[in-house]
Amino acid sequence: MRRLITFPCAGETLAGSLDEGSGSTGILMVTGGSQTRIGSHRMYERLAKALVERGFSCLRFDRRGVGDSGGEDPGYRDSAPDLAAAAATFMAERPTLRRLYGFGLCDGATALALFGAASGVNGLI
Repeated sequence: MRRLITFPCAGETLAGSLDEGSGSTGILMVTGGSQTRIGSHRMYERLAKALVERGFSCLRFDRRGVGDSGGEDPGYRDSAPDLAAAAATFMAERPTLRRLYGFGLCDGATALALFGAASGVNGLI
């Protein structure tokens, strides 16, 4: 099941899409640059659908200033609050999750490498 959600981050409201799987592992999907949570050519949306069919829950979100999220885009270098807010929201929305992995491309992958562990992400893809 897919739900659209919003959550707070640094005084702004972030928008996300939560795809709920049956398992205890979640995938936090972080887009690169100014891409929205759909990703280029709907890649993130399609990947989330395929992962949910295999039991994984997925959260895709727009960081501040991108897509449907409010505020100014801080760029990946200052996106630690966005990652932390998304990870905390994901765990709160899916209390059955026991592990959280980050998946990203380009700036999203770099942000996860820099800030993922401090945000509560257990590992990176």
